[in-house]
Amino acid sequence: MKPQVQPFFHADSNTWSYVVREPDGTAAAVIDAVLDFDAKAARTSTASAQQLVDFVNAQGLQVQWILETHAHADHFSAGHWLKSVWPQARLAIGEGIRHVQKTFRPIFNLGEHFPVDGSQFDHLFVDGESFPVGRLQVRVIGVPGHTPDSNAFLIGDALFTGDSLFMPDGGTARCDFPGGDARTLYRSIHRLFDDLPDDTRVFVCHDYGPGGREMACQTSIGAQKRDNIHVRDGIGEDEFVSMREARDATLAMPVLILPAVQTNIRAGALPPPEDNGVRYLKIPLDRF
Repeated sequence: MKPQVQPFFHADSNTWSYVVREPDGTAAAVIDAVLDFDAKAARTSTASAQQLVDFVNAQGLQVQWILETHAHADHFSAGHWLKSVWPQARLAIGEGIRHVQKTFRPIFNLGEHFPVDGSQFDHLFVDGESFPVGRLQVRVIGVPGHTPDSNAFLIGDALFTGDSLFMPDGGTARCDFPGGDARTLYRSIHRLFDDLPDDTRVFVCHDYGPGGREMACQTSIGAQKRDNIHVRDGIGEDEFVSMREARDATLAMPVLILPAVQTNIRAGALPPPEDNGVRYLKIPLDRF
């Protein structure tokens, strides 16, 4: 069954979010929704996430799942807020989030009271798991490498890759975050190449418009195998690893990595308010 896919672009973080629905039905899932964050003023906003809510309401859809491909380092997740809008929906991520939480709990000095078992989410996916969205079947495909909790979601003929693959002229995700590994990413991507038909639609999580082209979100497995500048057919594992590690060494950390990660390992929930009623984000000095 071919799902209907509605993309939404968040220009501040170059993020694509998606509402995926069954054809001729009302069941839907939301993937990688963004909570707005003004870093200069330290203010959050639900304006972008509200666009997804408005679309869902206008179409008369019933959101069953709020899905995260991984704990993002470049934007805040709107998952927690959307859960308050759609309490019937299940908020879910891959089981590798436990590894990410264990890594970052000491970095942010969150204390032993902060759980690192993924219990902030309603469900943790394992590689190969399947679940329904109405009449659609979703298959979870583990794609670690960018992060240890990275998953892709195959919904009918549509693959949502998270950060693992960009558009072909954008290449692949960096692998220098804690728990990342370029060799693992190469193998994850080639698993997709080997297992999925060339006409599988691929929907990416980010696009940066290389060369000034218009922003785009959809490609295919065949186009990735033929044209991806980092991992197309003919590029071997060692060559990819050397390229990826050299490239990653030149990249600055994402602007929002520190505030975003400490929020996203909480499933998008902001830190609890302190005794003055104000919430605070921590910025660990000299750790990165």
